[in-house]
Amino acid sequence: MAGKIKEMSQIKQLLQMHRQGMGRKAIARATGMSKTTVKSYLDKLAAGGLDIERLLSMDDPELEGQFHAGNPSYKDPRYLYLESRLAHYASELQRKGVTRHQLWKEYREEGKNGYEYTRFCYHLNQLILARSPSAVLTHRPGDKLYVDYAGDRISYLDREKGEIVRCPVFVACLPYSDYCFAWVCRSQTTDGFVEALVECLTHLGGSPSILVPDNLKAAVIQANRYEPKLNRVVEDFANYYNMTIMPARVAKPCDKALCENQVKLVYSRVYAPLRNLQFFDLQSLREAVGKKVREHNQTRMQQKPYCRQERFLAEERPLLRPLPQEPFRIKYYRWYTVAKNGHVFLSEDRHYYSVPYCWTGRKAQVIHTSAPVSIYVESKCVATHVRDFKCGGYTSVKEHIPSHHQHWLERSPEYYPGKAGEKSPKPVSLFEAVFADSHPPEYHYRSCDGLLSLERKTPKDIFDRVLDIALKNRMYAYSSIMNLIRNDEANRQTELEEKPLPKHENIRGGVYYKLFDENFDEQ
Repeated sequence: MAGKIKEMSQIKQLLQMHRQGMGRKAIARATGMSKTTVKSYLDKLAAGGLDIERLLSMDDPELEGQFHAGNPSYKDPRYLYLESRLAHYASELQRKGVTRHQLWKEYREEGKNGYEYTRFCYHLNQLILARSPSAVLTHRPGDKLYVDYAGDRISYLDREKGEIVRCPVFVACLPYSDYCFAWVCRSQTTDGFVEALVECLTHLGGSPSILVPDNLKAAVIQANRYEPKLNRVVEDFANYYNMTIMPARVAKPCDKALCENQVKLVYSRVYAPLRNLQFFDLQSLREAVGKKVREHNQTRMQQKPYCRQERFLAEERPLLRPLPQEPFRIKYYRWYTVAKNGHVFLSEDRHYYSVPYCWTGRKAQVIHTSAPVSIYVESKCVATHVRDFKCGGYTSVKEHIPSHHQHWLERSPEYYPGKAGEKSPKPVSLFEAVFADSHPPEYHYRSCDGLLSLERKTPKDIFDRVLDIALKNRMYAYSSIMNLIRNDEANRQTELEEKPLPKHENIRGGVYYKLFDENFDEQ
């Protein structure tokens, strides 16, 4: 019986010939087996009292088990002793610093004639595999998206700074089609993680139902086997794309095994072909990585009649949820108190944004993205601004400022003529004349405020006559015009210019005074 085990089809022929009464030599000639082999099988048949009809009805593996009970080495006392200690060795192997070689040395010290190192490791690995079997998972199209970061980074040379920039690589995988996406990120921060997710969904043309990330700090604040606490930014991202986030368990890469396998494939099909190429900017590096990933998705899969891209386009992409028209923008939430000047100070940009002055001193929640800045007070949006990154600058809306502050801020050589011309065109010439001298404009602002006050308080006909006199005599000062109005100079001046001298016999006239002057000269 030593040597290679015979095919069970030959053994069944042997049994049928024996049942028909053929002798050993005849059976050996007909089956091509040696007489010794035929004799050994017939001896086993007789010793075991086996029924030929039952043996012929068995399948080949069952029939083989009747004649070949198994490897006798598993009945060896060495194996029985090792089997009783394998559970202990497996638990010890989980402890830090403990190796298989160290356990084998301790095993050899426990008893004599033990297994050598290779056989010891074989039986130990068999136990470990038996204790952690893997399950076959069935994935639905468009259901999940596995994401992870490659452990090794890829680099490019920044020629302006003269340094090598090492960038992390984001890897995503749709488990149904095993379709892969890779993106070179600037960093592994929350901003970089969300940017990569947005690029991934844009590339896929839709969003799945569930997102399965690792327990990276950019997404998970507090890891937990049952209810992990997510970052608010990532929660906003999931709500925006109508997705559910289910982080993998801690130290359980098998929860997203297909993505782990894609990372290995990215190493061999992206990193390796690009290892001898030099890139000088991030964009060219991203384009090269994207080209290699596309070739990877178009490569025919082993033992399957299609590639990843074909299955994704045919069966999975139509089932993805449609994306919003605008890509997701990260929202940051801050609480500030509206300052006395009617502004809130955004500390990230060191910039001030205005709020309606009626909310001065109130608590305001500021929600800002890369573009807009929204300010909420008592759950109401009271202001929205375009984000400005100018350090120490102010972004103000005219309607948010009190009227007297608006007047103060709008003062200029053009403001006062325009303000005065709302009621009458005559004051425009007065204000234009005021700013025509060599003094700075600010020198006349307070005087112009006084002139506007006089215009509001003085009847229009009187004020117009006063302005005519002031312009004619170049009297532009506030005090001069105020005195004209107070002393009613406008009326008196008008009467002197318009009334002629009355005719009367007692009036001597100019001739009389001329004669008087001639007589005086003769004397």
